[in-house]
Amino acid sequence: MSRLQHFGWFLARGFGPHGWGHPYLDWNWDWTRPDLYQQSARELERAGFEFVLIEDAPSLGSPETIDLRVRHAFGGPKLDPLLLAPYLFQATTRLGVIPTVNPAAYLPYTAARQFATLQHLSGDRLGLNVVTDTGSARHFGDAPQLSHDAAYDRAEEWLDGIRALWNSWGEGALVRDAATGVYADGTKLDPVRHRGEYFAFDGPLNAVPFRRGEPVIASPGGSGRGLGFAGANSDIQLALAPLTEQSVRAYRAKIHAAAAERGRAPSDVKILFALQPVIVSSVEEADRVVAASAHPDDAALRVIARRQSSDLETDLTVLDLDAPLPEGIFAEHVSQGSIRRLIGDRDAATAPLRTHLTALSRAGRISDRTGFVGTAEEFADLVEELGEWGNDGVLLWGDLHPVTIHRTLDELVPVLRRRGILRDELSDGGLRASLQSF
Repeated sequence: MSRLQHFGWFLARGFGPHGWGHPYLDWNWDWTRPDLYQQSARELERAGFEFVLIEDAPSLGSPETIDLRVRHAFGGPKLDPLLLAPYLFQATTRLGVIPTVNPAAYLPYTAARQFATLQHLSGDRLGLNVVTDTGSARHFGDAPQLSHDAAYDRAEEWLDGIRALWNSWGEGALVRDAATGVYADGTKLDPVRHRGEYFAFDGPLNAVPFRRGEPVIASPGGSGRGLGFAGANSDIQLALAPLTEQSVRAYRAKIHAAAAERGRAPSDVKILFALQPVIVSSVEEADRVVAASAHPDDAALRVIARRQSSDLETDLTVLDLDAPLPEGIFAEHVSQGSIRRLIGDRDAATAPLRTHLTALSRAGRISDRTGFVGTAEEFADLVEELGEWGNDGVLLWGDLHPVTIHRTLDELVPVLRRRGILRDELSDGGLRASLQSF
């Protein structure tokens, strides 16, 4: 039986050159202006999506690999998504907006005040995607780069401090009694003197309390420490895992166990699996797309190599397609997850680069669960199956460009609504209320 699911849109490219490298660049949208994103946000709200989550990376990477990231605009440039949020709020009335923020870039008091301001201005529609990227540390000071787990420790202290500031106005502190002329009772404000391992600051916060709850917290991360952070702190967890019943249930169980350890209920964390479907009009078209992907030409492989070069901070485009990857080609700081995505279960010492890139090019069918190419009905089948396994919702992955939005959703939204999977309209109580509505 179908049940309602939460839907969000993941702007995976960040606030960057949308349309670059695609034919729809000739629609002549200017990616540095808000109109492009406002138009897309209105379409998502009309579709019944609850929020848009905007990826970000404040750094262009190491000095040695900057050119790889900007040459084809895969890794940069990117503008600040927090400053895009007000324009999206202005264009919509109920859609939540979740920009990515890095604790290294914001002192707790400044962060608490800015985020509180946006929460009030938006009508309680702000979310924060908290990431612990340490590669950008050199931009924020000369302190040594933190380890993976230490970065999560800092993020928890940062978030705990922000929440203490948000709650520094105690019950009854905000009076607003025009008859007596008393606006607030300063004796009911908590001074919040924080002295921690990573931060030191005092309160109280110079912002009034929230009307309908604090901003929603989202987080990515699949490591043990990352899942623990999500269970303890997050309202939304961005999930990446094989879409089998066993792996989905196991992933959810880890998050729920971490939540229980911190005295939270499993329902406090909405787990949304990130998917990038290719919705086509017929089964025959889906089969054609999948078949064509199995035999990419060299030009297509070079495009994939450019994308992977940005993620791996290693120029694959200069390598021989028919030779194995040189031993030790990846620097120690390169993500092991990114390396695994390239190599898979193949032997790196013998498999040629062409084999790795062809495997990345190869698409699969939704119908047999080998990939995400299929009809709207087939994708709805997948979402229903995830719901049967207890899943809370899905996060569709793509550019925040009107062409991408319509290409993905035009046929999908009616199917999802007819099946009772996608809501007809959003709650007007803010993003938190929307997430807690079922």
